[in-house]
Amino acid sequence: MARSMAGGLIANDWPKKNILLSDPDQAQRQGAEQALGVEIVVDNAAVVDRADILVLAVKPQMLAEVVLEIAGPLAEKNPLIISIAAGIRTSDLVRWIGKEASIVRVMPNTPALIGSGACGLFANEYTSKEQREQAETIMRATGVAVWVEDEALLDVITALSGSGPAYFLLVMEVMESAAIKAGLDQKSARLLTLETALGAARMALESSEEPAKLRHRVTSPGGTTEAAINVLEQGNIDQLFTRAINAATARSNELAEIFGKK
Repeated sequence: MARSMAGGLIANDWPKKNILLSDPDQAQRQGAEQALGVEIVVDNAAVVDRADILVLAVKPQMLAEVVLEIAGPLAEKNPLIISIAAGIRTSDLVRWIGKEASIVRVMPNTPALIGSGACGLFANEYTSKEQREQAETIMRATGVAVWVEDEALLDVITALSGSGPAYFLLVMEVMESAAIKAGLDQKSARLLTLETALGAARMALESSEEPAKLRHRVTSPGGTTEAAINVLEQGNIDQLFTRAINAATARSNELAEIFGKK
């Protein structure tokens, strides 16, 4: 994710000299240097020392260790901190740093890797308007960004857009499988499924109408689409997705409690 963010910034004309990465793994450093052409170091503290904006692109279970290691330099330098570690609350980051800090917490998703991400952002009370704008600029380099004023809503965003790509991939997987079972060859089933999903998403993005209206427009009374929709509705698809979103939201909150105990 850090590499995709750096790549997005470079594509949006950020000078490479203004981007500095750190990674303890030599292979990762070499790969990123070749792909991005930016400086990459081993020492996290060296990045903090030079950063006005620090992105914490660390796995949640490792973040406490990383932040505690650089807490001293962070407290002294006081950069804007952007955390993309899922489930780590801003209050826990402040506690680990040991000082008030400007923090924007972000919930990105994996399509950010191809510049089609959708992320939610929350800024704590120590973050200025200018810093909010800086954080949004950085995240928009990987896709769309939506602000929330209640940090708890990031759990909902985690369930919706953070985990959401897997839901759509599951639907595509099931549709492809059903078409193959009905007699279509695998290659054709795959291509038609993917292009149908892409087309539906583009229609929804480019239309000013809500998805429900677009769906009704392509659902002719007594036609094939209506027959299929009736089966999905009889299977309580709306309740199923509601339960899924609620389960993911609850799990996000549980993980925040677990990871924040350190």
